[in-house]
Amino acid sequence: MKEIIPARSTENVRYAIRDVVVLADELKRKGKEIIHLNIGDPLKFDYETPRHMIEAVHKAMLDGNNGYGPSGGIPEAIETIRAKAEANGIRNIEEIFITAGVTEAIEMTLSALLNSGENVLIPYPGYPVYSAILGKLSAEVNPYYLDEENGWLPDPSDIEKRINDKTRAIVVINPNNPTGAIYPEDLLREIIEIGKRHNLLIISDEIYDKFLLVPKKHISLASLDPEAPVMTFNGLSKAHLVPGWRVGWGILSGEKKLLSRYKEGLNRLLRARLCHNLPIQFAIKPALTGDQSHLSEMLDKLRRRCDLTHERLNAIPHISLVKPEASFYAFARIDLPISDEKFVRELLMETGVLVVHGAGFGERPGTAHFRVVYLAPEDVLTEAYDKIEEFVKKHY
Repeated sequence: MKEIIPARSTENVRYAIRDVVVLADELKRKGKEIIHLNIGDPLKFDYETPRHMIEAVHKAMLDGNNGYGPSGGIPEAIETIRAKAEANGIRNIEEIFITAGVTEAIEMTLSALLNSGENVLIPYPGYPVYSAILGKLSAEVNPYYLDEENGWLPDPSDIEKRINDKTRAIVVINPNNPTGAIYPEDLLREIIEIGKRHNLLIISDEIYDKFLLVPKKHISLASLDPEAPVMTFNGLSKAHLVPGWRVGWGILSGEKKLLSRYKEGLNRLLRARLCHNLPIQFAIKPALTGDQSHLSEMLDKLRRRCDLTHERLNAIPHISLVKPEASFYAFARIDLPISDEKFVRELLMETGVLVVHGAGFGERPGTAHFRVVYLAPEDVLTEAYDKIEEFVKKHY
């Protein structure tokens, strides 16, 4: 019998956030203590899922909601998401669908849109699952670069000049992962106009919209133009502290006649996967309309931990950091004669501090970075930054 060969498209699938864990797990098996600053899971640290959400799911199960559900999601959850979107200014909503986290929403959106060889404009740096899914679809990443010297904001003229006859969409991650940048209204409007000029779907990933660490307002891109074709992503994983429940959604909005065929293609995919986890969907209404006190407590912690991260990393020779405005990520620059991938690997092997190399998120050629997740308590972060400082001073 011949060897079973994987599809060629799997060779293009990379996901740096999880890929770096392979070496960490190997070191852990050998007895090395690992400080995990690599993955955005608040429940690994001192945060707890709100009790009323757990009770809502428990009740749903006891009430017999354990079978299949509607392909797009249960009406109670859909209408709650719609009301919240409309309160944020989004109009002309054509479709709302509930998915296994934002990751599945991304996959459904791109799968319904792209043919082999087509491309999507992706921010570099940006969330690497977009690139991974494009690789699986045999589609192309078309990167546009965020400007580190301008607070990690994109340049609309740079976006527009990268569009070609195979480009189908622009991805906007606001607030951005991994940089923590918040985009201003005038920038979002420019991106909308570019999308309209070139007949592109705009994909607006807003999963970190509740994690504002500075006195700025988050603006939902779709709220700025009800006619523009926009897919908005959000979910419960981060702001409502249930990443393992995998609850995300997509909101398709814009002029009806521009979206009708795409909407039907999207719904064919949704029907083919049957439905999202049914009892978990009963957490959406209490999450979005119920007690939000956990958020203020979480933001208090994150502001302190962001301040600590900014201060400590900027004090280390050869490392610099533009202070994040939102989320719980920091994208630090390294000015050293090695690649960021080698830096992260050697740091992990010597100190046990696990961060993610910047190349895994995409970065401007000639630069090197690493991403830190600063969810951990201050004492854990302090220990990690002490180790990073000692490592840099020892070798460089």
